[in-house]
Amino acid sequence: MKKGTKRLFAVAAGAAVGTAAVRTAHNTARNMADMAMNRELTEQQSLLMQAAPGSPKEQELEKQKDAAAERLRDSACQAVEITAHDGIRLIGHLHLAESPKRTIIAVHGWRASWTGRFGLIADFLYENGCNVLYIEQRAHGASGGKYIGFGLLERYDVLDWIDWVNEQDFACFPIYLFGFSMGAATVLMTAGESLPDNVHGVIADSGYTSPRDEWKYVAENNMHCNYKLMEKYVDKLAMERIGCHADEYSSTQAMQECRTPVLFIHGTADTFVPIEMTYENYKACAAPKRLMIIPGAGHCQGYQLEPERYEEELRRFWQELESRAILNRLTAMARPTS
Repeated sequence: MKKGTKRLFAVAAGAAVGTAAVRTAHNTARNMADMAMNRELTEQQSLLMQAAPGSPKEQELEKQKDAAAERLRDSACQAVEITAHDGIRLIGHLHLAESPKRTIIAVHGWRASWTGRFGLIADFLYENGCNVLYIEQRAHGASGGKYIGFGLLERYDVLDWIDWVNEQDFACFPIYLFGFSMGAATVLMTAGESLPDNVHGVIADSGYTSPRDEWKYVAENNMHCNYKLMEKYVDKLAMERIGCHADEYSSTQAMQECRTPVLFIHGTADTFVPIEMTYENYKACAAPKRLMIIPGAGHCQGYQLEPERYEEELRRFWQELESRAILNRLTAMARPTS
């Protein structure tokens, strides 16, 4: 075979390999974007989403979570509904305390339900005087929406829910935003916006820094893919579906603007959202802040592993902020008027 012909075959083979690599990256990106953002998944995608059975300890923790979720689902919550800023129908479940002291807006995580992680802590919240509005995030449960926005869209939904709470009879109580996982990132991003004065604090359990960082981590550590090869395709699909790129905004950016006190919580054994992301968010936070690290806890498992410590940290957070608010009011009343 002539050298020129060999060179031609080599170029053609290289081009074919390159084309195949591009096609593979594009298909992987589309599958990842579908599983990340689409409300509706294909049967194959749903199968891929199913987690393999964990250790006996992991399975027991899941059973506890599922049982607690069922108890919350069966409790006396009032279904409420609002229309979001972009016309999406959003559903919430309101549980009023007998002797209320504060209101919690509870924000669940990615492809989770309003009863999931919050089922475990619901009794504690009720017994400690918390009115709780458990919201169903867009593209989840009974709420409307085709796509999940990873906090980029949902932060505005939380602002809408804050407005709704402030129109109710219990608007006199301080408000706290409390989220797990994507819900944690959502409330952190919300805290970068201008919030009413009665929003006293934010509780973020296992939140990520940005959608891009989380997608990159999952792609490279859980899917064993090179995220760099498919990043531009993922961004293109994100723009088409939710109207923004994966790094258009982040929890870290929000924390630089935040003026609302934040309690950060994370477990050291989290393999879905690495603990380093909470460290980054904590470091960036310009507001008063607290950090609770739970050794050995997997993703959002802190309350199950150390419930007494978790509860004490929440009580301390509330008491400090509410005592400070009372002191500020008394100080303002004592000032002489001109």
